[in-house]
Amino acid sequence: MVKFLWALFKAVRPRQWIKNFAVFAALIFSGTLTDPTNQLKTLAAFALFCIFSSATYLLNDVFDIERDKLHPFKRKRPIALGIIPIPVAIGIAFALIILFLPLSYSLSPAFFFAATAYLIMQVLYSAYLKQVILVDVLVIAAGFVLRVYAGVWVIDAHLNVWFLLSVTSFALFLAIGKRRSERTLMESQAFRHRETLLHYPENLLDILTSMFANSTWLTYAFFAFLQPPIQARNVVSNILGGFELPFTQAKYLMATVPVVLYAVMRYLYIIYEKKEGESPERVILTDTPLLISVLIWGILVLGIIYYLGV
Repeated sequence: MVKFLWALFKAVRPRQWIKNFAVFAALIFSGTLTDPTNQLKTLAAFALFCIFSSATYLLNDVFDIERDKLHPFKRKRPIALGIIPIPVAIGIAFALIILFLPLSYSLSPAFFFAATAYLIMQVLYSAYLKQVILVDVLVIAAGFVLRVYAGVWVIDAHLNVWFLLSVTSFALFLAIGKRRSERTLMESQAFRHRETLLHYPENLLDILTSMFANSTWLTYAFFAFLQPPIQARNVVSNILGGFELPFTQAKYLMATVPVVLYAVMRYLYIIYEKKEGESPERVILTDTPLLISVLIWGILVLGIIYYLGV
């Protein structure tokens, strides 16, 4: 029993719950991080997306069981090893969806729509869409965007269109990077693991990687620049004994752009030099320079919005 529970814990992939932290983006950038009601709603949204994503991982492993057996890492998954029988995996997945999907409606009808769309899209992806070139990466990216906008809708926040574009570009960058790394990892065995890799020439993947790497930091820069100016507290002025700063309002969020640019460059290095990127959540947690850049970016954003700003 203990072995089965441990296998189930691994099968729902808690490490990949890091993707669901995307629902907190709206809470942070809307300036309502200190609102207790919005905090509880966003935490509930995060928990529900962890449950829903785990359910889809179980179904995906059922659909991919034969391919996973050929993969150097995925063959160790509990369903591929036979520790969790296929009927049990399907039963647990649908039980999670049936039990918790109605709860999402109590948070917000819009959030319920986002959760339902995510589940339908992920099931279609596992069953068929992952075999369609280009559509497969669009679906991966759409899953990330839905997480972000689930967070927007659950607290009824409003963020500008450049936020949507930067999130979309970032999601596509990760998705294309994932495909690029899969092709490198599997090499001659790529077609046996994922047929669509046959239709992704390396030069096409390189072009798409470059395109979305550029659009990621550029759209984020526009988002940061077009944010309303922040009326800064006189923190530095007080430290300097009352010396007045030459400006009281500025687009301080632009200070985070170089960090984002470095993170994009670092991720490109990871894809091409370290031959990694197949699992973005693993890369973020294990690559020290990238992890530090993410932490610095988070500290800067929180400091600018909630400490520097009035």
